[in-house]
Amino acid sequence: MRPIKQNLISTAVIATVGLPFAVLLIWSFSNSWFYPELWPRQWGIRAWNYVFGTAGFQIMAALVQSVLVAVVTALISVAIGIPAGRALGLYEFKGKDLISVILTLPVIVPPLCVAMGLHLWFIKLGLASTFLGVVLVHLTFCLPYSVFVLWGVFSNYNPDYEGQARSLGASSWKVIVRVMLPLTFPGLVVAALFSFLLSWSQYLSTLIIGGGRITTLPILLFALMGSGDRPVAAAVSIVFVAPAFVALLFSARYLGGKSIAGIR
Repeated sequence: MRPIKQNLISTAVIATVGLPFAVLLIWSFSNSWFYPELWPRQWGIRAWNYVFGTAGFQIMAALVQSVLVAVVTALISVAIGIPAGRALGLYEFKGKDLISVILTLPVIVPPLCVAMGLHLWFIKLGLASTFLGVVLVHLTFCLPYSVFVLWGVFSNYNPDYEGQARSLGASSWKVIVRVMLPLTFPGLVVAALFSFLLSWSQYLSTLIIGGGRITTLPILLFALMGSGDRPVAAAVSIVFVAPAFVALLFSARYLGGKSIAGIR
């Protein structure tokens, strides 16, 4: 009974998640589809010809830009999140509660307010309409998630393994590479995944800070949705979702996972 129940649950989850994308797929192959018709009146590949032909270079350029921004944001977020999460997870000190409140502020405050407030500073610092400026504004939303994930990881981390490695002659660098990183790797993957997906889906902050010069796929997608050409918008939406699914599948084995050792 248990395998049957698990299969039913898996089927229900897949159906729930996959149904919206099935509609997008149908839209992308339709030339004429109007309410209340159940199926498109005319089928065709005009939208995909547009994606890979007429606007192929523009879409691929936006896709590459989105990947670069999301990957750089995720790497920086994890690089900062490791020492921050380690300090918060392993040590008690004054101001720890205040830090947790500060970390939640970018999540609680509406993104429009955050982006508009930072935009004024970025103009003065010369970061507006630059790749670095977009990465930095994405970090304001991604870094709290990364720090909180790694805070939880290091709360269950046993630093005694590092002491044993040092007693055997391991240098500080080897302790980090051979002990800490392998033991916390599942948590690092989850933190990187959260940061990547959050950065990947950012539209408003990218539009405000990027000023239209940094064209990511969400910027292009919203413009296409506003044009009213639903088949093309559906095809670009599938292109937009595909890398996120690949990242999710790549890291699925680590979601909810535990490190092989180092647990207190």
